[in-house]
Amino acid sequence: MKRTLAALVAALGLLAACGSDDATTAATTTTATADVPDHIVSMSPTATEMLFAIGAGDQVVAVDSNSNYPAEAPITDLSAYEPNVEAIAAYEPDLVITDGTGDLDASLEKIGIEVLALPAVATLDGIYDEITELGELTGHKIEAKGLVVRMQQDVDDLLAEVPDRAEPLSFFHELDDTLYSVSSSTFIGSLYALVGLENIADAADADGQSGGYPQLSAEFLVSADPALVFLADTKCCAQTAETFAARPGFGSLQAVTAGNVIALDDDVASRWGPRVVDLLRQIVAAVKAVSAA
Repeated sequence: MKRTLAALVAALGLLAACGSDDATTAATTTTATADVPDHIVSMSPTATEMLFAIGAGDQVVAVDSNSNYPAEAPITDLSAYEPNVEAIAAYEPDLVITDGTGDLDASLEKIGIEVLALPAVATLDGIYDEITELGELTGHKIEAKGLVVRMQQDVDDLLAEVPDRAEPLSFFHELDDTLYSVSSSTFIGSLYALVGLENIADAADADGQSGGYPQLSAEFLVSADPALVFLADTKCCAQTAETFAARPGFGSLQAVTAGNVIALDDDVASRWGPRVVDLLRQIVAAVKAVSAA
């Protein structure tokens, strides 16, 4: 993970603090103006959402082709899957933000472009840390802190709404229509665990060979008979409660017969940015609906 620009800002701030009060004020102001990036390229949809959520959107000159939120993000044809270093450099960025995968970071640094890698997190605290880091780096420390506080409060409020149950509800989270799922070892899986749900995919990932993303069989799913099904493939695979129920053998699943197949937004369900609160809200609402039935 790259922290070089943030470290430089911190170091310059420390040096400025060694002078007189007037000199400190002047030096700090100069440092803040000179070192806050104002030509940011985001190659991570999650980072893009974070940047705009903390008020740094005006500093973003380009985002990758998958950064479709918010609407005002300057989306381009830059590909995060097959990144073109020359195309990114053409935007003359003073900072490029990535998810830390692949060889992009090293290639950009090789030609003198500053990089910040914000990889996928494993916990909510990981989200808060990345938002805080972006705030410090972009000159939006106060806004980032405010966002984190609001998210923490929203999460606490939502978890307080979860009904007490003698037995946990089981669920299946679908990544695509070939039955890939997530185990509790993943970030998305951890959200369901916070709500107290039982993940049927954990049994298929007991040896950890799938890296937290096991592919289930239709027979396994029918046998597990989850109380809730969450479809995170409504965009990629055009899945709905109706298409799910129409698959062979799935019509008799308790989630189907009780109307507890929940369609999610693929993007919200796959990014660890500020909208994770929206995902948690849908999960909690589904649990409350079952409990109230």
